[in-house]
Amino acid sequence: MKQITSSQNPFIKSLIQLQEKAKARKQSGTFLIEGMREIELAIKGNYELETLLFLPDLVSETQISKFKKHSEVIEISKEVYQKLAYRDTTEGILAVAKTKSLQVVDLKLPENPLILVMEAIEKPGNIGAVLRTCDAAKIDAVIIANPKTDLYNPNIVRSSVGCLFTNQIATGTTEEVIDFLIKNNIHFYSATLQNSTSYHTQNYTKPTALVVGTEATGLSQEWREKATQNIIIPMQGEIDSMNVSVAAAILIFEAKRQRGF
Repeated sequence: MKQITSSQNPFIKSLIQLQEKAKARKQSGTFLIEGMREIELAIKGNYELETLLFLPDLVSETQISKFKKHSEVIEISKEVYQKLAYRDTTEGILAVAKTKSLQVVDLKLPENPLILVMEAIEKPGNIGAVLRTCDAAKIDAVIIANPKTDLYNPNIVRSSVGCLFTNQIATGTTEEVIDFLIKNNIHFYSATLQNSTSYHTQNYTKPTALVVGTEATGLSQEWREKATQNIIIPMQGEIDSMNVSVAAAILIFEAKRQRGF
């Protein structure tokens, strides 16, 4: 089995770039996954692995044997692992995986889909939290309109607890996403303060997309003007917004309730 013991190894240096720079991930078409569960979910989600790296102090050859049919396996030293590991907690295993095409037109939807659209969400932690909710509700697709963050950012991989791989995800401009929804006869409901009605009064049992934006600026005008209906979550306290992951969860599970879970 191949071994790498120095963090100055050119291959290891290239992996450090994958962790730190979106440009490196884009140019190589690869990214790093850390953690046993996350790697297993990536394989289940049909992500192609190129290389598996493990620290024998924490992971045995027996544990990683199941991955050998998916990728090359390399034993690494503690020094190398500490350079690559993104988490504070250690699991001793990482994988280099190929990114996927995230075109909206490539989405495979059922006859009566339930979709979540996020527009211009910047914080990786918020995206990861929303992806966890979408996995819990087992919705049909997640679309990120006007993305501000590289989807393969290590913090999204981490904060989504692998749900980056369990959801069907696409990205596109707001114009592309709206055009896709209209062409596919999917009703979309924009969560916004302007010209809105309470979210629970709407019917989400037909093909539906729920659209959420940032807390700071909300959704762009195009989403508000072209929506089937603008919706709002009634707020009874002093503030007029909540974290986007919480708002998304409320809307998604109302739709799931109407659909009989």
